[in-house]
Amino acid sequence: MLGKDHVFIIAEAGVNHNGNIDIAKKLIDAACKAGADAVKFQTFKAENLVTINAPKAEYQKETTGTGNQFGMLKKLELSFEDHIYLKQYCDKKSIIFLSTPFDFESVDLLEKIGVEYYKTSSGDLTNIPLLEYIAKLQKPMIVSTGMANLGEVEIAVKAIKKYMNKDLYLLHCTSNYPNMYEDVNLNAMNTLKSAFKVPVGYSDHTVGIEVPIAAVAMGAKIIEKHFTLDKFMEGPDHRASLEPDKLKDMVDGIRNIEKAFGDGIKRCNENEEKSKFVSRKSIVAKTNLKKGQKLSINNIAFKRPETGISPIYTNIIIDKKITRDVNKDEFITLDLIE
Repeated sequence: MLGKDHVFIIAEAGVNHNGNIDIAKKLIDAACKAGADAVKFQTFKAENLVTINAPKAEYQKETTGTGNQFGMLKKLELSFEDHIYLKQYCDKKSIIFLSTPFDFESVDLLEKIGVEYYKTSSGDLTNIPLLEYIAKLQKPMIVSTGMANLGEVEIAVKAIKKYMNKDLYLLHCTSNYPNMYEDVNLNAMNTLKSAFKVPVGYSDHTVGIEVPIAAVAMGAKIIEKHFTLDKFMEGPDHRASLEPDKLKDMVDGIRNIEKAFGDGIKRCNENEEKSKFVSRKSIVAKTNLKKGQKLSINNIAFKRPETGISPIYTNIIIDKKITRDVNKDEFITLDLIE
């Protein structure tokens, strides 16, 4: 089950290969080196994805210049042979190959090469026919929910569950590239978890690594993050992506947070024992005491280390007589009390 034993980290290569299979291969290498669980691409044919004159998003105009989406996307397609090669290369490198399908034909292609999971884009949350087409395959589905309100997510969830596909994961997402911190709204991730009773995660488009790490601390079971070999390469998504060293920093940060969760049992950790001895206090004589003198709150003190009687038992020893002379700062022990 995804995210059961550890946070499932998806290194989103997307279209950052620029249509070049060698760059795609290097992206897989970088994802492996960073320690990601999966590397994800995008599967589409431009003619099935956009109309011939579909305009570019503003961030796409800033990163790729004028023109339309069709021309931009046509250069970024991967062939069936490319998919086979990349899937086999991922298998060889022991990293999971994922790719987001944007149409029925792309789903069929991914089925042919044997993908384990399906990840759908925020843009297709309302594409119910596509979600149903995938749900029928009875494979785990990771569904991004950017740009959606709760009602739209509910429609998508019902469509998927109608086909008895119970292995569903929802990713909170804000579809800005890059996304500003004030627009992240991480609390919405837990709203999804509460509303639909399914595991949740987070797909991040901020420029840094803090937010996905914070999402894990809040309970995210899946993290998706765009990455690139070079933020200054030509292409629509590079500037909103992490470079390999930062991707590794994010993965390491998430793994450290996972270690920090622990088992939830409140106890003295084995590695705390040495600190316990030098940090906790014992009951000591505040002044020189004479044999037969009664102990009182005025003639005892509480000082490190933890060698004598714990201050927890102060009320028990008050008014008890001591059996011999005791020097200042000497530990009060049971054998000194009548």
